Amino acid sequence: MAVFDYSFTVNAPLVAVSAFHHDTSALKILTPPPTFVQLHDVQPLAEGSVSKFTVWAGPLPIHWTAVHSNVSESGFTDTQAEGVMKRWEHTHRYVPLSVGKTRVVEHIEYEFASSGKDKLVGHLIFNRAALVGLFTYRKFRTRWALRNAAAGH
Repeated sequence: MAVFDYSFTVNAPLVAVSAFHHDTSALKILTPPPTFVQLHDVQPLAEGSVSKFTVWAGPLPIHWTAVHSNVSESGFTDTQAEGVMKRWEHTHRYVPLSVGKTRVVEHIEYEFASSGKDKLVGHLIFNRAALVGLFTYRKFRTRWALRNAAAGH
């Protein structure tokens, strides 16, 4: 099993960071081009809620169903119920550093499928370099979204 950790700081209070991630539009905001997310059923973030979507990585459709658990103001976990990975558990944590500053901590435990198309797609899309790129993008998009929310946009 592989582990990926990534964290960054945002100039926003914990309540704003939590509210952003609870918004069902966050998935689209945090998905980098040239991928495209097609949302099929995204329930509001709550214990046991389910999100079903397809991520288009160029011509490759990646069908994904995630189930949410451990949902609180300080984070949540999404676990793949359907997708290209054998196992995927992504924990999001928000740690207040001061009144207006929060650390976002991402922790993923994952395992690639053992054979076939899912193994190939998993290694192409979720290799370590791709994850670093994805979460670097998400860091900048999270900061952008929180700045816009604070400015009333």
